Amino acid sequence: MSAMKRFALSVLALFCFSLAGLLANKTSVEVKAPAEVKAGTEITIIITVTHKGNSKAHHTDWVSLKINGKEVQRWSYGKDSLPLTENFSIEYTYVANETLNIEAQGDCNLHGSAGVKTATVKVTN
Repeated sequence: MSAMKRFALSVLALFCFSLAGLLANKTSVEVKAPAEVKAGTEITIIITVTHKGNSKAHHTDWVSLKINGKEVQRWSYGKDSLPLTENFSIEYTYVANETLNIEAQGDCNLHGSAGVKTATVKVTN
């Protein structure tokens, strides 16, 4: 292979690698819940998941929901059970009997997580 051809292939490979890095992203989440409720109220927690990529090779592979430090739900995805779209929302209902510290996180099978997002629901009598 000529030096010029090797150089061209190297430049092309570098370009593709750089482009892949620009297009890649980590799964991120947002959490919505009421700020304050009365004890015994059933609330709906909405987790909005954002991720660029939803193919068998590149997708959100899990979303986790913790309440007061305990994982209460984990949604798992894989190449044969993909999320319906790149960006989606999940709802979870929970009866609030005490103040709730909510944590949600999602993970991309290739790039990881953008981190934990939190919300607090104050419970009054």
